Amino acid sequence: MVQSLQNYIGGRFVASKAGEVFENTNPATGELISKVEIALEPEIDAALRSAEEGLKRWSAMSGAERGRILNRAARILRERNDELARLEVRDTGKPIQEAEAVDVVSGADCIEYFAGVAGSLRGEQIALNNAFVYTRREPIGICVGIGSWNYPIQIACWKSAPALACGNAMIFKTSELTPTTSAKLAEIYTEAGVPDGVFNVLHGDARTGSLLTTDPRVAKISLTGSVGTAKKILAAAAASLKRTTMELSGKSALLVFPDADLRQAVSAAMLGNFYTQGEICTNCTRVFVHEDIHDNFVEMVVERTKKLRIGDPLAPETQVGALISQPHMDRVLGFIEKGRKEGARLCYGGERVDAAPLDRGNFVRPAVFTECTDDMSIVREEIFGPVMSVLKFRDEDDVVARANATRFGLAAGVFTRDLARAHRVAARLEAGICWINNYNITPVEMPFGGIKESGFGHENGQAAIDHYTQLKSVYVELGDVQCRYE
Repeated sequence: MVQSLQNYIGGRFVASKAGEVFENTNPATGELISKVEIALEPEIDAALRSAEEGLKRWSAMSGAERGRILNRAARILRERNDELARLEVRDTGKPIQEAEAVDVVSGADCIEYFAGVAGSLRGEQIALNNAFVYTRREPIGICVGIGSWNYPIQIACWKSAPALACGNAMIFKTSELTPTTSAKLAEIYTEAGVPDGVFNVLHGDARTGSLLTTDPRVAKISLTGSVGTAKKILAAAAASLKRTTMELSGKSALLVFPDADLRQAVSAAMLGNFYTQGEICTNCTRVFVHEDIHDNFVEMVVERTKKLRIGDPLAPETQVGALISQPHMDRVLGFIEKGRKEGARLCYGGERVDAAPLDRGNFVRPAVFTECTDDMSIVREEIFGPVMSVLKFRDEDDVVARANATRFGLAAGVFTRDLARAHRVAARLEAGICWINNYNITPVEMPFGGIKESGFGHENGQAAIDHYTQLKSVYVELGDVQCRYE
């Protein structure tokens, strides 16, 4: 019997009043996982009212008290890693070897980090003549987190951990394609001792998101998603001047200089294009390789790409799983065809893998393109699939200009043994994140965010505290009021 997935409101699962549902299917098999209940006006109002009540209790606790509860949640996540990873694989189609090692673990790391931060939140004191000023970091209120489908539980943790550590409440709206594990996170928070209503999870479509983002009781919105969705949310948020942070799309560049460790650079390029089937916003889908090493680089990439194991995402040996949906697979295949028509050379891959038993899923063989030019669709547009475009360059100034010639600015990477050049180039690249001699490493201590149309604001690190607190200045007079009025 197919299970029903309800909304999590006020510490329990609640049936929706309208009874509308959508189907959640396994992208690797087409199997129906659950029928998901859509949250509309009654559920959103209930979630907001419960958040208001939970906020009163949670914000009144000391940071140290909140930290102890969050640490318990991190411990439970780790204890349930394997179970949650399997649920994540069923929803996303990614390989189990990734989900077990990264998805749940990184979420637990994030909660643990902000548990430690919670007790250290503080303002400052400023001495004046016969007076002083002190500042207080206070919670914003009710925050809305809107998640993406590629890293569901990690993103739910990345948004909720700093919000809760700072004393806020959060309503998390799941992606329609991957709704399962965020609800499990809500149960874990409740088990750890987070008061009812402080973390609610709602499922739904664009109507659900619109109702949340326009409600005046919401103080802040944090989105991980597309540029188009962000623009709609920003327009809605402007009506009540809600705070927003936006983690959006990317078309990132990896620059490989002739003195780079070639094998390491190839490893980074493969991770930055094929991990999670290429469905990562920071991926370095434009790989600029110096002409002196270009052919060797391509030869090594193709040789290693041919060895990637595509298969059942729950099989331990699988390295490439299924794309999230058939429409998304069709979009990725469409870009691959565009690349060929526009003159790029497809060195390897790029076809649907449809031999049984994979014919029921959305599997695409990782693709490597060469002879690419900057104006091609596969070089300009975010594909969000396993498609690598390799481009030649000769000159440092020229490649930096080409890397920056995009409306996106999420991430970039540099491979070189010349550290002076590495730091020089990193400073010139227009990106919110830059890796030197590695790629896509995102420790929770590091602020994560983009510039240009890749968004603004930061997740993780101390920088996230600024986005989940408001600063209050208090002036304290120690002398007389200086008034000349008799």
